[in-house]
Amino acid sequence: MSDILIRAASLSDIDDILSIYNEGIVDRIATLETTIKDEQYMLDWLNKHTDRFKVIVAVLEGKVVGWASLNQYNSRQAYDGVADLSIYIKREFRGEGIGGKLLVSIEGLAKENDFHKIVLFTFPFNGLGQSLYKKQGFRVVGVFQNQGKLNGKFVDVMAMEKLLF
Repeated sequence: MSDILIRAASLSDIDDILSIYNEGIVDRIATLETTIKDEQYMLDWLNKHTDRFKVIVAVLEGKVVGWASLNQYNSRQAYDGVADLSIYIKREFRGEGIGGKLLVSIEGLAKENDFHKIVLFTFPFNGLGQSLYKKQGFRVVGVFQNQGKLNGKFVDVMAMEKLLF
């Protein structure tokens, strides 16, 4: 998909970001969140992404089809160089290369903003996500067993990281 535009997210993207995030919640493949979010939740979330914590979107034919964000990993100063990654792709566009384009762009922003490392958390059963992350140079750090519950059952969560410098 060469005609994908990657750009900074704006307030006008909030409905699309919200819709894509809620798909991830419903599909149970990318987050332990189980409650569908509303516009105010997403506005508050976007407004907290200031300064070094960027949000970008992937746009195809004028429509947002995915997004990625650099999130605060830990509020302690010792972790100022570490960003937590979120990346979500609209259901019908998963596996089409959009995630890779978002990941390359968000890594560039992370470097520009003095992050030396990106960490992320994924489900061991999310093979599509793991394939993307490994292809982009992330490594598996370990697996947290029974980290949370989905559909009433405990699930494991895999930690991955990439050193940028």
